[in-house]
Amino acid sequence: MDKQQLELQLLLDAIYALSGYDFREYNRSSILRRIEHRIRLEQLPTITRLTAEIIHNEPLLHTVLNDFSINVTEMFRDPLFFRTLRTDVLPKLAHLERIRIWHAGCATGEEAYSMAILLKEQGLLERATIYATDMNEQVLLRAKEGAFSLQKMQGYTKNYLLAGGEEAFSDYYKTENNRAIFNQELREAITFAQHNLVTDQSFQEFDMILCRNVLIYFSVPLQHKVQKLFYESLARGGYLGLGDKETIQFTPIARHYHAIDVAERIYQKS
Repeated sequence: MDKQQLELQLLLDAIYALSGYDFREYNRSSILRRIEHRIRLEQLPTITRLTAEIIHNEPLLHTVLNDFSINVTEMFRDPLFFRTLRTDVLPKLAHLERIRIWHAGCATGEEAYSMAILLKEQGLLERATIYATDMNEQVLLRAKEGAFSLQKMQGYTKNYLLAGGEEAFSDYYKTENNRAIFNQELREAITFAQHNLVTDQSFQEFDMILCRNVLIYFSVPLQHKVQKLFYESLARGGYLGLGDKETIQFTPIARHYHAIDVAERIYQKS
């Protein structure tokens, strides 16, 4: 192990000991980029110095934890994925008395609100509960508000239409102080909660789990561990949706699924 990797390992060990958050199996190149960015901002000479600082500076520890959180998202991201949910998945859940959906690694919640809109347009929202989880408490607070920059709505509207939406997207929110605030009906359909995919266990059985563009930041062993968690959390016949750079192929649980749409990374538990 070279010096830099040793420094990195000691930093991640310290973060785990201090916070309980375990990043030791995250993709090292991704983690290193975020650490180097933080070192530059704090004007520190080495990773070792950053380790010493977070031990004695709790606000800096929380800042580093936020650096590691993955918060890149948008409404109806990859519209064809949501179009496939609309046409090929949600109609197959319509017979259920209760529909339970888990957005794992939800960040600021845009995809959870996208799902709420899909369910409403399918006439399923009243029977559905959407659980949206993330390890980052700060982004969850923002997600619960259901308020997003009004400047983003043009792009989100385009995504919605490409995903098969036929209503006036602006009917789903009101504008206030240059923000779009989504309707109370949509906000109340989503339960936001803290959950760490690395260390926490399953908390319910779900009919659909979406975890998109999160696993790419994990090492291969950790990806397999989280995939096992998802498999155990899905009801028989439940659906799993991943990001466009992720797959269940070559994982130990691949044989327990069949593909609904390989291109859009949507699978059904056998």
